[in-house]
Amino acid sequence: MNPSPLISATELHDLFEMGRAPVVLDIRFTLQTGSDRSGYEAGHIPTAQFIDLDADLAAPPDHRGRHPLPDVETFVAAMRGAGVNNDSPVVVYDGGPATAAARAWWLLRYHGHPDVRVLDGGLARWVAEGYATGTEPSIVAAGSFTARSPLARVLDVDDVLDFARENILLDARAPERFRGEVEPVDPVAGHIPGAVNRPTTENVDSDGRFLSPEVLNGTFGGLVPEGKDVAVYCGSGVTAAHQILALELAGIDAALYPGSWSGWITDPTRPRA
Repeated sequence: MNPSPLISATELHDLFEMGRAPVVLDIRFTLQTGSDRSGYEAGHIPTAQFIDLDADLAAPPDHRGRHPLPDVETFVAAMRGAGVNNDSPVVVYDGGPATAAARAWWLLRYHGHPDVRVLDGGLARWVAEGYATGTEPSIVAAGSFTARSPLARVLDVDDVLDFARENILLDARAPERFRGEVEPVDPVAGHIPGAVNRPTTENVDSDGRFLSPEVLNGTFGGLVPEGKDVAVYCGSGVTAAHQILALELAGIDAALYPGSWSGWITDPTRPRA
């Protein structure tokens, strides 16, 4: 297993130069417009395969939220179609701060893949370093990826309130959404009772690259008392994976509540704060 879940643009470029290119997955997506295939077609890292977050990394919206975890068969088929094998090193990226790419990183780990890294700073960093992009789709042989024992944890919806009372449940959304002052996406504002707010925007610097493990450890260390477990949610379970990635960099293992706020509020009997 790689010592870090991140890879720099220079390190990725060096792998290409040495003939050791990993499978590269483009996960560009925005909350406003959804999966960004047109951005991929306009220019992407050479050999990168486009992965549609809405279709490949999530099931259709339902009572579980806006981005439920995908069926195993759907995810496996998407990874095979992109050329992923069980022993393939994989690098995932998006347009910048990795809020979408982290979803692919987390899902690959959840399905047992041990060798996946996130391009730190995303495509923006790759371009800033002067490395080439291409517009031609890359043809790859189908992979043989299979789902194996999870390397990531989930928090079940029925356990959320007890967990929040006894451990640390982090809400990764913007502070104003956590406080219920605004809610641009979901029909109900607020947060899960007992949760603590820690926005994902605090994980990265102005270039969209993750802060150092030492800085992240200091930040999260102030939120997580010794001996407490950690779980994370956001609006729909996508950017929460970014928080889990930052926590891993800080040396803290955390679970994901996949339904997040959008799933929590589908049951009116669940309490809200």
